Amino acid sequence: MTLPRFYPIFDHTDWLRRLLPLGVRLVQLRIKDLTGDALVEQIAQGQSLCRAHGAILVVNDHWQAAIDAGGDWVHLGQEDLDTADIAALRRAGIKLGLSTHDHAELDRALSYAPDYVALGPVYPTILKKMKWHEQGLDKLTEWKRLIGDIPLVAIGGMSVERAQGAFSAGADVVSAVTNITLHSDPEARVRQWLDVTG
Repeated sequence: MTLPRFYPIFDHTDWLRRLLPLGVRLVQLRIKDLTGDALVEQIAQGQSLCRAHGAILVVNDHWQAAIDAGGDWVHLGQEDLDTADIAALRRAGIKLGLSTHDHAELDRALSYAPDYVALGPVYPTILKKMKWHEQGLDKLTEWKRLIGDIPLVAIGGMSVERAQGAFSAGADVVSAVTNITLHSDPEARVRQWLDVTG
């Protein structure tokens, strides 16, 4: 399976409305501060927006809401694997992306036959406090050798300038968050991303 090489992550559908029209074809909705009907509404809106723009929506964590919304993809962290109903996701035809940081987590992830594996943080990240130090480009090369044809997503501290290095090291997809959301001109930044990943 070939995924688009650029994979931004946003926390609200407002970002999708702004940036999907630029040509983004793979996007994650990572919502941490909503529950209940508000969360369900965001995921439903995200699904609708992505379908309208021919883009893939990946729902972070909220696997049941993704099933309910008729979603196509879910991304889970290692902690989420403890509680997610993987069989229900598979029955719903939902593809699965999984986070990894070390060999034990990679072994666990591969046991679920994921549709992509994410490795991070490749570089130091300001997005969230993490117990994991930067993994570096060599780890990307090692991970790609270990996972073979499964798409490898590089995440954490990624920027337009660092994208090519990640691809050269073995990443199939590069993910970005604050490099876009904290930029003074997010639209211009996304255009740059699309240029270097196209």
